[in-house]
Amino acid sequence: MRRHVGKVIAIAVVVIAIIAVTCSRGGGSSIADDYYVTFRSECPLEQRYSQLGPHEVLQLDLPNEDERIGAVRVWYPTELETSDVSWPVVVVVNASASPASTYEPWFARLASWGFVVVGNEDPQAGTGETASLTLDVVMDLPEGCPLEGKLDGGRMGIVGFSQGGAGALAALTQYENGNLYRTVFTGSAAYPFLAENMGWHYDASKVSVPWLMVAGTGASDDAGVEDPTKEFGGVAPLSSLVEDYNAVDSALPRVRARAVGAEHEDMLARSDGYMTAWLLWQLCDDGDAAQAFVGADAEIAHNPGWQDVEKSV
Repeated sequence: MRRHVGKVIAIAVVVIAIIAVTCSRGGGSSIADDYYVTFRSECPLEQRYSQLGPHEVLQLDLPNEDERIGAVRVWYPTELETSDVSWPVVVVVNASASPASTYEPWFARLASWGFVVVGNEDPQAGTGETASLTLDVVMDLPEGCPLEGKLDGGRMGIVGFSQGGAGALAALTQYENGNLYRTVFTGSAAYPFLAENMGWHYDASKVSVPWLMVAGTGASDDAGVEDPTKEFGGVAPLSSLVEDYNAVDSALPRVRARAVGAEHEDMLARSDGYMTAWLLWQLCDDGDAAQAFVGADAEIAHNPGWQDVEKSV
């Protein structure tokens, strides 16, 4: 068995490294400022929420002495600075070798929907520790910070892709401040056996907040192997989504789905529409966004771009 584990992990390291290089090639942001404009969906809610929201966005960096984190980076609606209301917060956990500075337009697009979106520069965030430390920074802002008094501690969510999916689940369930989160989204989270052996432990059964979990059907996410504990199964095979979904309390709102034809590196942009709708529903009680998921007529359940949909709402 030990030989099998070593083989699985060696292959996984190579695949994840290739994906990381592909996603961050060229230095600076790896995606265009208007990367979302080329996305097309037959379904109106997915299309709507994949695009820019109604808010203009500003960005600031909060100083931090932890070298793993670097600056805590925040994108937020411009009107936050002059408004007298508090705003929902989304903490983002990075994929492998993908600090926030490599996908800045993604943060800005999400913030345009009315969220304060928080990231950091940690390229290896799978344990969830730096996400937890980043949340501490956000909850103890320096005097005079334009965000001071404007963040809604009762409306916080966490998001993670790939290694960051494992990190988001760990941050949610293994750290004391994880109880501040009200929802979680994971995109192609590293499957449990792979994550455990990479040092990114998480236990899906400990998730106690609404959860949207997605992955792609492409071979880099699902290699189609019979036993992913003996061969590399892709980063997030269907079996792992089923395992995680079934591990959670059956009364908990949750949705799992796979994007048709999407490879692992596609999922950051490919899941924008439903990730945004999920956060708007869960953190803002947005009834329009909820229609993507709720009931027999839920859009995601009838969207030809998604398959293997199961949901408890």
